[in-house]
Amino acid sequence: MENFRFHNTTEIIFGRNTESYAGQEVKKYSNKILLHYGGDTIKKIGLYDRIKESLKEHQITFFELGGVQPNPVLKKIYEGIKICRTEKIGFILAVGGGSVIDSAKAIALGVDCEGDVWDYFMAKSTPSNAIPLGVVLTIPAAGSESSVVTVITNEKTKMKKGFHSHLLLPKFAILNPELTFTVSPFQTACGSADMMAHIMERYFTPTIKADLTDRLCEGALKSIIANTPIVLENPNDYDARAELLWAGTIAHNGILGTGRIEDWASHKLGHELSAVYQVGHGQSLAVIFPAWMKYVLRKNVKKFAQFAFRVWDVDPFFGTEEEIALRGIARMQSFFRSIGLAVSLEELGINSEKFEEMAEKELQWGPIGNLMKLNKKDIVEIFKIALKNEI
Repeated sequence: MENFRFHNTTEIIFGRNTESYAGQEVKKYSNKILLHYGGDTIKKIGLYDRIKESLKEHQITFFELGGVQPNPVLKKIYEGIKICRTEKIGFILAVGGGSVIDSAKAIALGVDCEGDVWDYFMAKSTPSNAIPLGVVLTIPAAGSESSVVTVITNEKTKMKKGFHSHLLLPKFAILNPELTFTVSPFQTACGSADMMAHIMERYFTPTIKADLTDRLCEGALKSIIANTPIVLENPNDYDARAELLWAGTIAHNGILGTGRIEDWASHKLGHELSAVYQVGHGQSLAVIFPAWMKYVLRKNVKKFAQFAFRVWDVDPFFGTEEEIALRGIARMQSFFRSIGLAVSLEELGINSEKFEEMAEKELQWGPIGNLMKLNKKDIVEIFKIALKNEI
């Protein structure tokens, strides 16, 4: 086990009708806020009105900025920064999924930024402050509600980059499983793939011994695998929705990565697909992660065989460790397909035209990944495997 520090101060407020606490919680930090959200979904389900009522009840002045799109873009960040500076706003309430939360985090970083907030994402400067924010979560997926990460797309350069800082931890996150009942089947499936990827980025580690977090990762994965088909069959199953909602938070709040070196190469490659081809984040990972696994599994075939046995119930006497590992990857791909996701680039209408270009963009700061350091040749080969990704 590696040395580590674990620090997560986000207060989780979980359960039915918890959005009614929004005004009460915001009041602890500011009387003037930015209410940040995506499209009309929160209005259709009545959440928008309930949030406004709660804010008004606690005499909180709010300015609205909606229209956040999947893979949130820099233009919207600049718009939010301008509002916050002009109106002297002291808090951001993000109501939505990971894209809205990531957008809110980037705005929070930029309010006191003397230069361009994008410089933080390009590692040209480091922030010393961010205004506080809170979350009302509507989509279980990204885990941004209690993570130190924000990921933004620069639409001009077609670069999708993440930034990590404890300044980005939300003060609170309200999680009501009922708010996820109307999440579409496809978005539900993408969310589950995203959660699983967050766990697997931590699970496949060069750290030799990390048994406790191995088993925590495996248990979280099995819960996602068990509950996703239930909510696809019955979208209003509160208990199954609750399991997924909490799993999304646990997957990315840092606890599963304690004592281990994490990888994150697959996420970087998935970000390229999102930035260049506008592929949804979870969908991109359902294609890239199996391809990455096939390419690197010989770096620690024992761990991949353990994954197959413990998570996917592959017979430990099926064959060699490599054969067991490959059977586990195949079962994971079959699971993704069973919940409505594509498992190859060809299914997404993507060819090999931009493989080298995408690889070069990801290598600006050197090789990526930790289980295996990937260079340009490696990345291109992974994309090639992902073209067909045969099961």
